[in-house]
Amino acid sequence: MATDPFGAYQTLNTPLGERRIARLSAVGDISHLPYSIRVLLESALRKLSEGLASEEDVRAIAEYDPREPTETEIPFVPGRVVLQDFTGVPAVVDLAAMRSAIVRMTGKEEDAEKINPVVQCDLVVDHSVQVDAFARPDALIINSRKEFERNRERYELLKWAQQAFANFRVVPPATGIVHQVNLEYLAKVVWDDGIWLFPDSLVGTDSHTTMINGLGVVGWGVGGIEAEAAMLGQPISMLLPEVVGFKLTGKLKEGSTATDLVLRVTQMLREHGVVGKFVEFYGPGLDDMPVADRATIANMAPEYGATIGFFPVDDQTLRYLQLTGRDDKLIDTVRQYYQEQGLWRDPSARVVYTEELELDLGTVEPSLAGPTRPQDRIALSGMKAQWETDLRNLFGKASPVGPGTVSTWNNEGGLPDGEPAPISTVEVELDGEKFEMRDGHVVIAAITSCTNTSNPAVMVAAGLVAQKARERGLTRKPWVKTSLAPGSKVVTEYLTTSGLMDDLEACGFYLVGYGCTTCIGNSGPLPEPISRAIKENDLVAAAVLSGNRNFEGRISPDVRANYLASPPLVVAYALKGTVDWDPLEEPIGTDQEGKPVFLRDIWPSQAEINRIVESHVTQRQFIEKYADVFTGSEEWRSIQVTGGALYDWNPESTYVQEPPFFVDLTPEPEPLRPIRGARVSGQGGGFGHHRPHQPGRVDRGRLPRRSVSDLPGGAASDVQLVWVAPGERPGDDSGYVRQRAGEEPAGSRHRRRVHHRLPRRQGEVDLRRGDALPGGRHSAAGDSRPGLRDGVVPRLGRQGPVPPRSEGRAGRELRAYPPLQPGDDGGAAPPVPSGGDP
Repeated sequence: MATDPFGAYQTLNTPLGERRIARLSAVGDISHLPYSIRVLLESALRKLSEGLASEEDVRAIAEYDPREPTETEIPFVPGRVVLQDFTGVPAVVDLAAMRSAIVRMTGKEEDAEKINPVVQCDLVVDHSVQVDAFARPDALIINSRKEFERNRERYELLKWAQQAFANFRVVPPATGIVHQVNLEYLAKVVWDDGIWLFPDSLVGTDSHTTMINGLGVVGWGVGGIEAEAAMLGQPISMLLPEVVGFKLTGKLKEGSTATDLVLRVTQMLREHGVVGKFVEFYGPGLDDMPVADRATIANMAPEYGATIGFFPVDDQTLRYLQLTGRDDKLIDTVRQYYQEQGLWRDPSARVVYTEELELDLGTVEPSLAGPTRPQDRIALSGMKAQWETDLRNLFGKASPVGPGTVSTWNNEGGLPDGEPAPISTVEVELDGEKFEMRDGHVVIAAITSCTNTSNPAVMVAAGLVAQKARERGLTRKPWVKTSLAPGSKVVTEYLTTSGLMDDLEACGFYLVGYGCTTCIGNSGPLPEPISRAIKENDLVAAAVLSGNRNFEGRISPDVRANYLASPPLVVAYALKGTVDWDPLEEPIGTDQEGKPVFLRDIWPSQAEINRIVESHVTQRQFIEKYADVFTGSEEWRSIQVTGGALYDWNPESTYVQEPPFFVDLTPEPEPLRPIRGARVSGQGGGFGHHRPHQPGRVDRGRLPRRSVSDLPGGAASDVQLVWVAPGERPGDDSGYVRQRAGEEPAGSRHRRRVHHRLPRRQGEVDLRRGDALPGGRHSAAGDSRPGLRDGVVPRLGRQGPVPPRSEGRAGRELRAYPPLQPGDDGGAAPPVPSGGDP
């Protein structure tokens, strides 16, 4: 046996067989340590046997006092890695490039198979489907077909990787969302490698990897380099984190949901400040809290700023493992191992935390969050008043009532100088139906995101709202783009067997795909008359979605006010069609007899929800739906794989290119050289601001330069310039983020309302001064080029919700907006490059 200075390596007889464990009690009393820290301790203790941790590392963790945190760096070796298709593809490309390099160096093709992930890696294809078709029975078929057309090159790579690498599995498209699949199937809670038993832990290439914390599994999102290091068995170096204890007491009251709870938690933790910290939940409120609710809270750790939002393993964990069809021997081993190791949640334990917060679940009320940040919670009772305030103060429009608004201006002789513009109203015709649209109209209502679709209670609640609305003759408003995108096929199954799928469809919520869709900006284009009405009349349109992020412009370039809400509230807002509504006091519509229908009339009781969940969410569904999870659809199975151990690089591909890092690799490394001329990109905003994901926006690669004047007016009018290959039209291609596995740096900078200062390519141009775009309208300041170089020009300027009211109108020059803002020192703002990627 390898070095064991603590005498910790012992044998444990389990239902899975005889296994080794690194017994935590061997290093002393750890009962005061947060449970999440104990998992880090176990990893270091076990990895002593491989030389990946030291005795000093183990002692530093075991003696850690959260009340007096120190700048102590430790190694953490996660048990596995999960990837989604956007961020996972570059990792696969790097591994493929390593194989090509080693064969070039040795001349032996069989050496290629020396390159494999060391730990289990699972990639789930979930970020590629877009909502093109909606509110129709064949929406799933249409969207899936388009998904394969747009992403075939990427899928060919992934299918090759699936058969080429050991320890690497691919969950094909149209199966589910990575975090929900991880929760329902991939995670084991205790990992068994045939020799060792240890706590299941992971890192993932998506920020919401933290969802798995709800199952008692330590895991978080990391960058591609860290993920690749973990794939190859290398430790992640990290500082011992501060741990904030969050005590939960009481129970949710009637009418409140797990979504309402997570919005409250997000608000509290954002106000407290937990960036870079662990948050660990404890208290009697956990006793009856199911894993689905815990996972909802854990999912939004990136939104409240924490590295993880952890729930220790207990009986609720075992109930969920049993419900989802995990093996009985595994479940029994989870209980045995976690109790043996002191990792089982003990309500009587006196765990020490750096700081503590407390929330009585009984005080949680129905809420939304928005219109541009997930931490800006709005009680449902105050939604209408908050909308009126935001419409005026944030979006620069008049509120419909009250002082200084349209009604008083009319009475007082007109619009005073400096006041907001009146509310916009426009008549629209769509599919032969005419209606008026105005500020606040909901144009997107999406039941989406693993945050909520993994939770049967809120999904059933949405179905019941639809059922009761259907009985009263209510349906979606014609301007609302509705969609239902579950995180796994299990959701479709229990909605179908309960009959609620028919009710959701009657309200416009047809199944559009299995993937992230609207939550990551894959909401797809709005119907052209709706989009045109918004742009030409400067409407402040709204979206209501059951997602986790709502930064302005992320959900749709046409939508400026985005609200996070529970699935049943998403249905309610689709029925009403506007956020300019008091859900508690004003009717949602009228029934067949002309009587007003209020939200309270169609809101289900908790008893109704529980009855359906208990009778229609079954273990059999999970077992059946995950039985062939790696097989995929007919489209996936029909993909022909080329290449064997080596990937067959296609030099013409704009999706996958062999990176240059290993092309001239020599057996001996070159000496280190200074880095010169490096620049930092990024100015404000978060990760979700940067990554739009939306297809039909940008295509990059080795494509010809073109002047702005050559582009279609629709593309230029939004200052969203696209590069297309000869014969292609903007809108036919894939999203820019998908074409990121080549030598060019990955990323995207086309968000319309976020300014990014990018590194210089061939010159800089200050578009924030209002200079005209280069190209057809001649050059902007400092730019003498005839056109722009392989990139995009965002509508540059500080982050702000107000668009230029002259945007897209005939006879006007297209100029960047907002105007230049002075720098922090009062001087002119720095110039902004005209295009290209960092």
